[in-house]
Amino acid sequence: MASILDPPILLKVAKMKERVCWQHPALRERHIDQTRLILDDGRSEDKEFSFLVIGDSGSGPHPDHHPQRRVAQQMLPHLQDCRFLLHTGDVVYQVGSSEQYPENFIKPYRELLVGGDRPNQVAFDEMLFRFPFLAVPGNHDYYNLPRLYSIVVQLSRPIRKLLRLNLNPNVGWRGSGVGDAYARAFLDYLKGLSDDELAAHLDRHYGPWDDKTWGLRYQPGQFTRLPNRYYTFRYGGIDFFALDSSTFNDPALSPQRATSSHYHQRLVAQRQAILREQQQVRDEAIHLQPDDPHTQERLDDLQAKVEQLEEMLLDVEKQANPGPTTLVDTEQLLWLRDGLIASWQDKSVRGRVLFFHHPPYVTEATKWGQAQTMAIRQNLRWVLDQVAAAIPEISTDRPPVNLVLNGHAHCFEYLKTEATGYADSHMNCVVCGGSGLSLRRQRPEGTMLYEPLGTDPDGQVAFRLVAKSQLYMGLTGHKTERRRPYSFVRIDVTGDKLPQFVLTPYISERFHQKWEDYAMDPLVLS
Repeated sequence: MASILDPPILLKVAKMKERVCWQHPALRERHIDQTRLILDDGRSEDKEFSFLVIGDSGSGPHPDHHPQRRVAQQMLPHLQDCRFLLHTGDVVYQVGSSEQYPENFIKPYRELLVGGDRPNQVAFDEMLFRFPFLAVPGNHDYYNLPRLYSIVVQLSRPIRKLLRLNLNPNVGWRGSGVGDAYARAFLDYLKGLSDDELAAHLDRHYGPWDDKTWGLRYQPGQFTRLPNRYYTFRYGGIDFFALDSSTFNDPALSPQRATSSHYHQRLVAQRQAILREQQQVRDEAIHLQPDDPHTQERLDDLQAKVEQLEEMLLDVEKQANPGPTTLVDTEQLLWLRDGLIASWQDKSVRGRVLFFHHPPYVTEATKWGQAQTMAIRQNLRWVLDQVAAAIPEISTDRPPVNLVLNGHAHCFEYLKTEATGYADSHMNCVVCGGSGLSLRRQRPEGTMLYEPLGTDPDGQVAFRLVAKSQLYMGLTGHKTERRRPYSFVRIDVTGDKLPQFVLTPYISERFHQKWEDYAMDPLVLS
C-alpha cells in the first residue's frame, strides 16, 4: 500500500489557480499581476540589508529534543536587524496536512506570529506574521495521504507500540489536499469570496507596483499573504524570484530510453534494493534497546531514513511511468524567463536571486542521481539560456542570476558551478534544507559533480565537471558519534551598484545528546 501520493502536475497547477482566482475579471480590470508582491515595510529602498533563509524545517518535536525549535531560537536575535525570512519549502511534514501546522510550524515559530504568545489559539489559516515570512511550496507540502493508509496507521498505533514496532509514520488522518493546506496558510486565498467581497478585498490589499500594474501589499503585522505559489518582489534593488519547483520536476524520458528493456530492468533493481533497505531499517528499529540513552535519537535517524527511501521510491516510479513533456509547468518557466529579461532591462535593478525547493546542484547522498534533480537542472538551463541570448551583458563568466537558494536536501551546502556549457556556468548555489528534519550525509563520491557528455569513438562515456561543493554541513559520524548540525543562513547584502552577498551559516549541533550553537566563517559571494 502506497504511503504517500504525489499528485500530477496538471492537477497541482489547476487547484492552485482555483484558490487564487487566477486571471479573474475583477483582477484583470484592476491590472493586477498575481505574481507581484510588494514588501511594504518602508525600507525596501535600502541598498544594504540582511535576510534569513531556512528550509525543510517542519518536522515537529522529537520525544526528547526539538531541532526546529532550537534553530528558531537561535534566529531570534537576528530578527532585530534582518528584513525578511525566505523558506525554501517543505513547511510541514510528512504530507503537508493542516493538522500538522500547530506542532510543526506555529509553535516553533511563535515569536514571528501575532498572538504567538498563545500559539494554541492561532489557526493555521489565519496566521499573521510580525516578521515577513516568505515561503515557497516543497514536495511534501503537496503530498496526499491515501485514506485507507491513514486509517490503518492511526488504528494500529497501540498494536505497534505493544509489538515494539518503534517506527511510526509521521502522518495524521489527512494529507495536504493537493497543497490546499499550504495555500490556506500562506496564499491570498480568494476562492469562495462573493463579487462584492472580492472587490473590497482587492481595493484594500493591492496597490501600484509600477505605472501599469498592481501587486499584493505584504504589510507585517497587518496583512501577510503571498499572491501566488510563484511570485517576485524587489528589495534594495535586488529582484527575488520565488518558484514552485514541484511543477517542473517530473522527468521526461526520450522514446528510446522509455522503451529500453535494460533501462526498465535497472529501475526494477533499484526499486527492489530500496525495499530491502527499508526492511533492514525496520528490523534495526525493532532490536534497539529501550534503556540505551541513544535509542531515541537513533529512532529519529531511522524514521527519517524510511521517509527518505519513500521519496526515492517515488522518484523511481516517476521514471518508470513518465508523463508527457506537456506536463511541465511551461507557463511558470516562461514567466521566469520574461521576468529575468525585464529585470536585466531595468537599469534600477542591480541583482537577482532565485529561491525554490529542489536544487539543480547538490552533493547530498541521494539527490544528485535522482531524475527529479536532472529535470530541475534541465528546465532551469532552458530558461537561463534564453535569458542569456536576449541580454548582451550576460557572458560565460557572468550568470543571469547572482544566487540560487534551495532546500529539499537536508543539509547546508554552498556550491559553485563550473563551465557547464550552459548559462548556469559560474553560478552560486546554496542549499539550505537542514533547519529541522533529520539530516543527510554527503555522497561518498565526494565534492565534484560530473555530467555525462556522451560516448567517445572507443565507446567510453565522457564526463564534464559541472560543479564543486565548497562547504557541506550534514550528518557525520556513526552510532553514538553522530553529529547533527542543523542550520539556518543569514545573508547580508552590501555594496552599491554591484551587490555583494555575505553568507553566514549558523549551526545548532546535536552531539552526545547535547546542543552547541555556533556560526561558521562568512562566505563572501561577489
